[in-house]
Amino acid sequence: MELQKGRPKDTTNRQEREIRVYDLLDRLQIPYERVDHEEANTMEACSEIDKVLDTIICKNLFLCNRQKSQFYLLLMPGEKPFKTKDLSKQINSARLSFADAAFMEEYLKIRPGAVSIMGLMNDTDNHVQLLIDRPVLESPTIGCHPCVSTSSLKMQTADIINKFLPAVHHPLQIVDLPWEKNQKED
Repeated sequence: MELQKGRPKDTTNRQEREIRVYDLLDRLQIPYERVDHEEANTMEACSEIDKVLDTIICKNLFLCNRQKSQFYLLLMPGEKPFKTKDLSKQINSARLSFADAAFMEEYLKIRPGAVSIMGLMNDTDNHVQLLIDRPVLESPTIGCHPCVSTSSLKMQTADIINKFLPAVHHPLQIVDLPWEKNQKED
């Protein structure tokens, strides 16, 4: 794995969904670094990528309410455990669960394992509410997939908040998810 600046020079054999991410980031003048790698669709598989990118790789959870009428994309630190009850209270949505892959594909145009904040560019009707755990916002940079799980990007958090989210018309809601009692926040 080698860290590269910007989009790949050769886009042959790249998926259209990935190329569209690079097109949007370039149009918004958001600089990014990129690393290509074997498919990485779990947090464990991303551990080596974390080292190359030297940034926080977010755990991206695609959630919904019991009625499957409200959908959420939660970004949180990868090593932080997730408990639905901690989030449910903050967003006033009881009975949260992981949303079906069909909704992920329909709204974000992403498959499981590749879900990331970049998928919000495909949610033009704002079906998905973005939730970000405070430590992610406090990190100077963010790592994410460009809608495929064979590449990862590193960008300035400020660019995501100030350029990307306004361009894709998705406000964010900050949440404060607790760490387990036996874990400490760095």
